[in-house]
Amino acid sequence: MSLDTAEPDVLAPRPPGPTGHPVLDVVVPVYNEERDLEPSIRRLHAHLRGTFPYTFRITIADNASTDATPLIAAALADEITEVDAVRLEQKGRGRALRTVWGASDAQVLAYCDVDLSTDLAALAPLVAPLLSGHSDLAIGTRLGRGSRVVRGAKREIISRCYNLLLRGTLAAGFTDAQCGFKAIRADVAARLLPLVEDAGWFFDTELLVLAERAGLRIHEVPVDWVDDPDSRVDIVATAKADLHGIWRVGRALAAGRLPVGELRASLGRAPLDVPGVPTGMTGQLARFAAIGVASTVANLVLYLLLRGAMGPIGANIVALLLTTVANTAANRRLTFGVRGRDGATRHQFQGLVVFGIGLGLTTGALALLGALDPTAGQATELVVIVVANAVATALRFVLFRSWIFRARRPAAHPAPETSA
Repeated sequence: MSLDTAEPDVLAPRPPGPTGHPVLDVVVPVYNEERDLEPSIRRLHAHLRGTFPYTFRITIADNASTDATPLIAAALADEITEVDAVRLEQKGRGRALRTVWGASDAQVLAYCDVDLSTDLAALAPLVAPLLSGHSDLAIGTRLGRGSRVVRGAKREIISRCYNLLLRGTLAAGFTDAQCGFKAIRADVAARLLPLVEDAGWFFDTELLVLAERAGLRIHEVPVDWVDDPDSRVDIVATAKADLHGIWRVGRALAAGRLPVGELRASLGRAPLDVPGVPTGMTGQLARFAAIGVASTVANLVLYLLLRGAMGPIGANIVALLLTTVANTAANRRLTFGVRGRDGATRHQFQGLVVFGIGLGLTTGALALLGALDPTAGQATELVVIVVANAVATALRFVLFRSWIFRARRPAAHPAPETSA
């Protein structure tokens, strides 16, 4: 609809964000879109004017177009108050989003493809959980339950295979990385954007993987999506770039080069307090004790299975080594709330140091028993192991809490703006 025929209440002034700036900034990256740009921007603007209750901005991000696209963008910006135009001299959707989002003063940052393949009715459900503070990022998904998609078999197969690849390689939990319909809170974007290297189509995937590893909440909105038959995306080149991006991000995560632990500490959501379940040190002791009981039972079972072939000392070493690795991993995740792979190798190495101390206690106890009573039976050996393990367990908790998984105080960051 045109602005001239809009209802008076639709044209009424909208409340700005808490800082007086637009609440929403929708970026539309374009490259040589002289035919579709104007009708798409007018349609998007009419939809926002008719449905979005707060102030907004539409930013056209021109990616070094060589046709009339920049002229059309400038004309739209001159004509429509809520439209801005930005010219970039290099191509790349990721580069455009990082540039415009990084400079925006809006509370929520979004983007959509210029072809508007995604039904705009999904825009409000996309943005609402970010404004309320319920979620940190939001994505439109063509692969979720309730989505309705019209596209060719080739693109459908490629999309599903790509997301299966992400699940298998980067353990991604989101369902659709490449749908051109996403939003993010500005305070979250300020922390994540400097860490995202890709300037092209893999930008979305890298941003989502980083956010997920940092413990941020990603809201998914099922969308109605109709494929644009005139899409200019080079599928082969994009696939190669995506595979390279998966390899690069996977290596960075494995090597601990991405500060996901710090991001989780400062941006991630703390575990929920459950009535009746102790928290703080009491809760840690309860979870540690439960894991310790399970580890002790596993240790005894392994010891009995291995003793005949390896003798008491060898069986104890192998059983204790295997259960220690499992114990460290379980306590890392369940007792001390450390998630993700960041620092996992270091934590296991430190756990092995603690294992060495426990090994010294239990092995020393068995050696002492053998010296004092060479005829002691299995029942006596088991009692000695249980007692030694109890001492080692108490020492392990102290070392876990004060050394290996010691809580690091996150750097201070400004509190996120309240919702509009």
